[in-house]
Amino acid sequence: MESRVAAIRAGEARELVWLVEHPPTYTAGTSARPEDLVEARFPSFNAGRGGQWTYHGPGQVTGYVMLDLNRRGRDIRAYVWKLEEWLIRTLWRFSVKGERREGRVGIWVVDAATGRESKIAALGVRVTRWVTWHGVALNVEPELSHFGGIVPCGISEHGVTSLAALGVMATLEEVQAAMRGCWAEVFGPAPEAA
Repeated sequence: MESRVAAIRAGEARELVWLVEHPPTYTAGTSARPEDLVEARFPSFNAGRGGQWTYHGPGQVTGYVMLDLNRRGRDIRAYVWKLEEWLIRTLWRFSVKGERREGRVGIWVVDAATGRESKIAALGVRVTRWVTWHGVALNVEPELSHFGGIVPCGISEHGVTSLAALGVMATLEEVQAAMRGCWAEVFGPAPEAA
């Protein structure tokens, strides 16, 4: 990712989005507190992105977004809003209402029966000389107990959920297809995808 970002910055490569699935891993953003790694069940890495602790693993789509904001407008807040909107529109394709919350990073859903809010998608970005990297993670059907080894994004008072936990049986491929379909609605013409 680092070499692709450098090539984009140098004008030697096109923008790119990777949609991938990781083995169980904890990543620490630049604001991660050591005490929020509660139990090191899986390998952990300093990711160099913004944010705190995040889990990545099977059943989750991680999107690494490498865009040139020199061409798309040098507005990091607008970029983050678009990442959120991309996730919200993707979730809506599965009849799930994802929402933003003031003062909280990520996309949230409300359980209609209990009123409890849970995070369904995380964001963690880095921008280097106006080229973006890192990105988003959307929970499709991960093992939610794996989030118990960390305080996800430093937020302990709310839970973590997934499409499967909400009763939506979707495959990773279906969710990735929905993400690709929603991309142009938010960001315009699609960059290369992998």
